[in-house]
Amino acid sequence: MAAEISISRRLRSTPFTQGVTDHGVKSYTVYNNMLLPTVFRSLEEDYWHLCEHVQVWDVSVERQVEINGPDAFNLIQLMTPRDLSKAQVGQCFYVPLCDEDGLLINDPIAIKHSDNLWWLSIADSDVLLWAKGLATGFCLDVKVSEPDVWPLAIQGPKAEELMTRVFGESVRDIRFFRSEMMNYSGTEMLVARSGWSKQGGFEVYVNDAALGSQLWDELFEKGADLNVGPGCPNNIERIESGLMSFGNDMDFKDTPYECDLEKYVSVDADIKSLSIEALRKHNSTRELVGLVLDQEATGLTVIQNDMPIGEIRSQTWSPKYKKQLAFAMLDFAGTEGQTHVLVCTDDGLVKARIAPIPFDFDALEITAHPK
Repeated sequence: MAAEISISRRLRSTPFTQGVTDHGVKSYTVYNNMLLPTVFRSLEEDYWHLCEHVQVWDVSVERQVEINGPDAFNLIQLMTPRDLSKAQVGQCFYVPLCDEDGLLINDPIAIKHSDNLWWLSIADSDVLLWAKGLATGFCLDVKVSEPDVWPLAIQGPKAEELMTRVFGESVRDIRFFRSEMMNYSGTEMLVARSGWSKQGGFEVYVNDAALGSQLWDELFEKGADLNVGPGCPNNIERIESGLMSFGNDMDFKDTPYECDLEKYVSVDADIKSLSIEALRKHNSTRELVGLVLDQEATGLTVIQNDMPIGEIRSQTWSPKYKKQLAFAMLDFAGTEGQTHVLVCTDDGLVKARIAPIPFDFDALEITAHPK
């Protein structure tokens, strides 16, 4: 008998919880002290549906850390080594958050509402308390809080069509990683062209719990002919697309340089960032890379010349490319000049090709297969 999760007030519900249940969610994970759906039909069926149609995701687990006050920008910049000095209102930024040693704390999306108001839409770690501590320690004039906001993602190739039916044609004008305040049933909600898939889509930052279930139902009603369905972040799709997961592919022991995030570290900028000096001096000895295996085989340890050189952090079988794909943290010393490594699997040692993240399937000469 499978183990069950005991639900209590520590695992908060969302305005979409009943809808998720009614649509037959099969499994959850715990993320920011909330339940995040992980499977509705099956992992592979959810994958194909996401790639072909449109899905509605309850991603309320992406909690917003609101930083409000005259020193809002100063605190945001202190938390990240990415230069945000030229940010415009409505822009969204992927930002590694790093401590004084340059180690990762989180990798949220930062959204600028105004000069004095920012949101951090966080991954799975406690940014709220860290931000409060920095604000207090550096005597910054800000209020750090978690507003009542529940993001809802609409993802898939038909997402834009569905969103226009609910929010109007002006949705089409929102550029990638930009946001606009849009009216829904008399309430202004932030709508961003973003989401944790590469299939295209939007995130609606629902700020009125009473309208949550109404919006959920309307998306399903108006998307019936689009084959709209329930969904959630899909492990197959996100690994194929090179989307990394904090807590899985990278954690508190890693720096941005080791996780292929160096383009988000503004080493030459004149910024007041908690981590920038440490990152300017940092010399990496390992890196996160992609691995491609020709057979479906699950393993964790990567070896070269009979010696362990790293670990697999995420992996999946791709039904589209008929390959096992993985993200692995490997030592430079074990991969220098090498194109292949060996993975210790349940089926013994399996050869794996090293590839950059994201995977370039054309360059790798890997053919896509139809469903």
